[in-house]
Amino acid sequence: MHDEMLGSLMVEFYAAISGPAGPRDAERERRVFHPAARLMRTGVDEAGRPWIKIMTVDDYLEDTRAFFAANDLYEVEIAQRVDRFGNVAHVRSVYEKRWRLAASNDAEHVGRGVNSVQLYNDGARWWVISVLWDNERAGVELPREWLAETSTSSG
Repeated sequence: MHDEMLGSLMVEFYAAISGPAGPRDAERERRVFHPAARLMRTGVDEAGRPWIKIMTVDDYLEDTRAFFAANDLYEVEIAQRVDRFGNVAHVRSVYEKRWRLAASNDAEHVGRGVNSVQLYNDGARWWVISVLWDNERAGVELPREWLAETSTSSG
């Protein structure tokens, strides 16, 4: 039962952010994330220096509002590994994303990345407590074995 609920939450995790240009359902996203959750986007600047942006759920909703309003974005999980112990779980979720930037009216872009998702079960349901993600880019490619992985370990 717990693993089924965890799987459903991961499906909803991706469904909540995916869609055509237009506002996302903030309440749907809040049902995925624990009220105290943190979302952490990483990347590199033009000089190649790593950066991180740490956000609350409300910060994330505000940070992505304009992008989602103007652009199509679809993310789907293509591989995952779940490690669970008691009431905590970690999901390494490999995703593919497709997006079209409305302002430039250009071709569809395709990319991949990894979400490191930490979850907590409060006895009634699973919550996303934190998610840390990064995207493939020149010099940073997904390990081949991660693309073929779909496994669960429990304790």
